[in-house]
Amino acid sequence: MKPIIKVKNLSKQYRIGTRRATYATLKETMAGAFRSPLKRTRGRNGDSSEERIWALKDVSFEVMPGEVVGVIGRNGAGKSTLLKILSRITEPTSGRVELYGRVGSLLEVGTGFHPELTGRENVYLSGSILGMSRREIERKFDEIIAFAEVERFIDTPVKHFSSGMYVRLAFAVAANLEPEILIIDEVLAVGDAAFQNKCLSKIRDLTKRGITSLFVTHNMHLVQIIAQQCLYFRGGAARYFNDPRQAIEMYLREVQISSDTDLAARLPEESVGSRNNNDCEIVSVKVLSASESTELNPGEDLVITMQYRFVSYPPSVYFNISIWSENGLLVTSADSRISDVQLNRGKGLSGFSPQLEGVVTCRFPSPPLVSGSYSVRGIILSDNDWPLASFGWSDTRFSHFTINPLAVNVSTNINWFMSQSDYGVVKVPFEWKA
Repeated sequence: MKPIIKVKNLSKQYRIGTRRATYATLKETMAGAFRSPLKRTRGRNGDSSEERIWALKDVSFEVMPGEVVGVIGRNGAGKSTLLKILSRITEPTSGRVELYGRVGSLLEVGTGFHPELTGRENVYLSGSILGMSRREIERKFDEIIAFAEVERFIDTPVKHFSSGMYVRLAFAVAANLEPEILIIDEVLAVGDAAFQNKCLSKIRDLTKRGITSLFVTHNMHLVQIIAQQCLYFRGGAARYFNDPRQAIEMYLREVQISSDTDLAARLPEESVGSRNNNDCEIVSVKVLSASESTELNPGEDLVITMQYRFVSYPPSVYFNISIWSENGLLVTSADSRISDVQLNRGKGLSGFSPQLEGVVTCRFPSPPLVSGSYSVRGIILSDNDWPLASFGWSDTRFSHFTINPLAVNVSTNINWFMSQSDYGVVKVPFEWKA
């Protein structure tokens, strides 16, 4: 099977900060020429200044027919620029895009709509812009209006529509174009929950019919449930293109590192154990099972150790361990304050005298987690909640462990739900009765 979308070495450059040069009068030009005959005349404001940035840089990937691809990344990462190039709205600076099929795109609310025209007239206008024939629009008209739920207002100028009505009608036109490729840029966030569910059902239906979809979103749950591939952008480059869960984890890690950096910048210089003076350090966070492995069987205790180091005794600190699922969901957190364990000078820690270097242990007895991969993060906090040191937050160090699946009874499929991490994070006892 051949790819339906081929992107190779795609780059897009923009000029920003450009200042248009103003023109001098004849008098000013002649006076300037007499003052400096060897110098070229310039505008009264001098040279125009400009800066060039790469919104996209050497992006390459391929999409197979029928795939649903989520495109994620922070604002300004290049996601919308990519979709505009794929939709033929803007041209790339370099590189090549090959599209083998009819493209339907919805990049902004009310794309192709004229505010003075009625909803009925805009359906024909937008449909024509997207490449539908008049006969095709007439055949699909009732279905479009029913999907958008704007029957009562169809002959009202769309300038009186709410943003939700706008996006419902625009999406209905684009989805009923019957394209081979559907491109959507963060428009589903405008509709209400009921309409979003309807859009998801429509995308699933299009996928079953072999239609390829690319959509930009900041909703990681949406990516997880409908995307088969995920394209992760950072700084105008495609950093990852494959499994959605891995892409989501990379994206959330970038967001968390940025947030943690911002938090560190806001901390006062006189705060206890500031990161800049290395008064406190988490050397390692390790996960072990009873068999001294990072793979746990269901029902087995989870033991997490945190090795720390202090330059001098702090007045009071607390420890926190958090467990995260592979799609970036916080599963649970264990704080030493809850169990009244703290490190104070002159007081013991779990029965032994405090040391400048040591290890604290947190045990989760038989955690009710479904099978899958999990990551662990650690943090040491002062008594006023300033973060003194962290592991797995602002650095690339990560500790992982895996919960093995339960044995499945093939004849009855007992525990099948428990062994599938796609169906949740925790195991909750349940009973069925007819």
